[in-house]
Amino acid sequence: MPSKNSLKQYVQDGYYHVYNRGNDKRLIFVDDQDYRVFLRLLKISLTIREELDYEEFIRIVNRAESVELIAYCLMPNHFHLILKQLKETGMADFMRSVMTAYVSYFNKKYERTGSLFQGRYKAILIEKDEYLTHLTRYIHMNPAELSSKIEEYPYSSYKYYLNSNYPKWLRPQFILSLFSDNPAEYRKFVEDKKVDELFLSDDFKLE
Repeated sequence: MPSKNSLKQYVQDGYYHVYNRGNDKRLIFVDDQDYRVFLRLLKISLTIREELDYEEFIRIVNRAESVELIAYCLMPNHFHLILKQLKETGMADFMRSVMTAYVSYFNKKYERTGSLFQGRYKAILIEKDEYLTHLTRYIHMNPAELSSKIEEYPYSSYKYYLNSNYPKWLRPQFILSLFSDNPAEYRKFVEDKKVDELFLSDDFKLE
């Protein structure tokens, strides 16, 4: 089972379910620009510095050698990430940098002050490949409440899992390797309603 330690059991090369939601369940993404800024922060943090051309975000510390992004989904009042921590404290440094920058952007845009998120982010260590694959399913199914075609939801990594044209800052290779590198098999797994509901239990849901 995933570890119930919410913060933080640091393990080098460990996989983590990282998530948070808006304070009082408020919206953290109000419009398309907000989603895109958050995704841009992920990209800048996870792309090798020499390959970046976003000088306006040069202040964001690069974490490409410290953490990998396996999957993600951004929803109006919460987000889910699956991260692989390559170096000790890499995840903590990465999340601090991204969330600080995003809150600064959000508060300035909407002329507000104070906390945006519900406390610190949660990070659950996933210790078995079986749970890791089902967690990606849970995350990629999140937009089903907003869209009947989850592969078209623009703020999820699912679309990249269904083709080989994924960005360098996303690393779906390990998950896909568990499905013989066959995107069609992964899609069948995600969208099969007969998949054991045990793996969509409260272990994967926001507190």
